[in-house]
Amino acid sequence: MNRLKKIREHAGISQAELAEAIGVTQGAISQYETGRWMPTVDKLKAMAQKLGVTVDELLKEDQDDEG
Repeated sequence: MNRLKKIREHAGISQAELAEAIGVTQGAISQYETGRWMPTVDKLKAMAQKLGVTVDELLKEDQDDEG
């Protein structure tokens, strides 16, 4: 979930706002962003909808514009 934080920040949404929108704690969002926890499919869909992206975009490996 390396891309989640970048996508969330680009959307201008705080961890707390995203957490409230999908029914989890802010701590859960933090754990998703660090890769310690993996959200369920339902939570992935809800996050994607809130952030205006696809689930595929959330799950894509972070390429980090190297080079």
